[in-house]
Amino acid sequence: MKRELGIARCGLACCLCSENDQCPGCDSEGCPGYQDCENRKCSIEKGISSCWQCGEDCQKEILCKIKPYGFTAFAKRYGVETLLNCLEQNEKRGVIYHREGITGDYDAFDDIEELIEFIKTGRCK
Repeated sequence: MKRELGIARCGLACCLCSENDQCPGCDSEGCPGYQDCENRKCSIEKGISSCWQCGEDCQKEILCKIKPYGFTAFAKRYGVETLLNCLEQNEKRGVIYHREGITGDYDAFDDIEELIEFIKTGRCK
């Protein structure tokens, strides 16, 4: 885990991403999708650094996917440091963020509360 890379604006875990050696991050003009990213644009317009700082329950763009939406919801409830701590512990437990391509253990959920519990414990119910 590269904790210093943290969590992206949309909730994705840059710190665990298999692309984090090449990706400049969503705040860099070097990011291939930075101009078109609605979540980036929205958070900048609102003057916030991340979607979890927003008071709305938004599911637009990438937040329509369970992993970034769940990570954002977790950070809203418990804080980004707690999210990072849990992700770090889960990695030590063998939880894989990207198992095949960009799909991993956190993508195996349909229910947001089950994903949040998994983030907290690293175990499925």
